[in-house]
Amino acid sequence: MDRQQDPVRVVIVDDDQLVRMALRLVIDGEPDLTVIAEAADGDAAITVVDEHRPDVVLMDVRMPGRDGLSATRELLTRPVPPRVLMLTTFDSDDLVLGALQAGALGFVLKDTRPSQILDAVRTVAEGNPVLSAAAATRVIAAATAPHSPHARNTTREAARERLSALTERELDTARAIADGLDNPDIAQQLHISVATVKAHTSSLFAKLAVHNRVQIALLVRDAEQ
Repeated sequence: MDRQQDPVRVVIVDDDQLVRMALRLVIDGEPDLTVIAEAADGDAAITVVDEHRPDVVLMDVRMPGRDGLSATRELLTRPVPPRVLMLTTFDSDDLVLGALQAGALGFVLKDTRPSQILDAVRTVAEGNPVLSAAAATRVIAAATAPHSPHARNTTREAARERLSALTERELDTARAIADGLDNPDIAQQLHISVATVKAHTSSLFAKLAVHNRVQIALLVRDAEQ
């Protein structure tokens, strides 16, 4: 994203008013970011996002009434969905995986330094995934645990069936994404152009019915367990 253009438009969703105020102060202090609205629960978040159409939603996971995971799932069914960054004090395996499976692009703990939260918002706004170090560790551990809820709910066979719809080159691209490579690195590894990598990635989103590269990576990991 060219930060000389309009600032990234952010909606903050959290049931704690003090948290919302603190996040607004931090975000509005940056010239390339602006908070356009707030919401205190998942239902209000859906209403606010539909009204304001933000670029990024900072979404709390646990809130009274409709939680952040449920709200995220619904928001990502929109024709032009926002990019969602989950922000919470909780960091259990189920929450991290649940947020990513819901379609969130990132997961950051509330005790993360303000500068890192700002960087995470910018990264997600550009369509790239971001995980705090603690969240990344938990995703890897949970995705490879033989008896984890993730392994029970998303079986190896189901993942392999979904991947079977891919061409050989698309599958190579999916595996490279799962290895954490960016588009230029994938292009170099597969001896193709960056434009071709982007085309394969768009095809992966459509064929696998996923919203982001993190979900592609988790699906590949499931298939290779």
